[in-house]
Order: sequence, then C-alpha cells, then structure tokens
Amino acid sequence: MEIERRAVLPLRVSLVVLFAVLLLLQTMSLPRQFAHMAETSPGDAHLRWPLTAVSIYWVLCIQVVVVATWKLLTLVKDDRIFTDASLIWVDVILGAIVAAWGMLVLVLVLVGVNANDPGLPLLLFLVVVIITVAALLMVVMRALLRQATSLRSEMDTVV
Repeated sequence: MEIERRAVLPLRVSLVVLFAVLLLLQTMSLPRQFAHMAETSPGDAHLRWPLTAVSIYWVLCIQVVVVATWKLLTLVKDDRIFTDASLIWVDVILGAIVAAWGMLVLVLVLVGVNANDPGLPLLLFLVVVIITVAALLMVVMRALLRQATSLRSEMDTVV
C-alpha cells in the first residue's frame, strides 16, 4: 500500500490543476468562444447558448469526477478504501459519466439528423463509444471494489 500512498500527493496536485483549468474553461473560455462564434458566424448565432450550456454541463460532469476522485484518494490515504464509503464515491463518478453520456447521445442525435457531412457524427459516435467503455469499466471496477470490501470485512471479523 506504500506505492499507492506515494502516488496520492502527485495525483492530488494534478487534480487541483485539472480542476482549476476546468473552472477557467467553464467560466471564461467557453462562454467567450461561443460569443465569438455568434459574432463571426451570424448564421450560427442561435447555437451560442445551447452550445455554451452543453459544454459547461460536460465540464461540470468532469469536475464532479475530479471531486469524487479526491474523496477516494482521501480514503486510500486513510486506508479506508475498502469500505462502503468508497462505493458512494464510485457511484458519484459513475453517475457523472452516465449524465455526460446521456447528453452526448442527445447531441449526437441532433447533429446526426442535421448533418450534411458524416465527419462530425462519426466523431461524436466515437466519443459515445469511448464514454460507454469508460462507464462499463467503472461498473466492473465497482463490482471488484464491492467484492474486495466484502472480503476485507470478512477478514477483519476472522482476524
């Protein structure tokens, strides 16, 4: 468990940097980017607010994953990762992934229906598949964590 504990600090630093960048993206870059798009392409100006809202929503989903990962790291550091508390945070991560996936599927359908070129729908479909794999992987990891938690509690009662 020593290697895991040594990895906690660098991972936490990375999570803080990631969260800060996501916050800047969410509050400054994305709104300004879509405002600029509306100014330079008046024909697409009606997409400014929907695109801003959807992109900020996706960033929020990532921020939820970052916070839940931070909480899981706290449990690792305290040697309490194999408790029911960890399952709650894994469920939060899974919920954020599913929420982002659902919005992405909606965007894929809307873009696919209106697309003249298959490039963007194919790219969105690829991202949907990648997020689907991530969500299913989290389901498997959650099952493994639940099994390990159960085994650890059995071992604690025996010892």
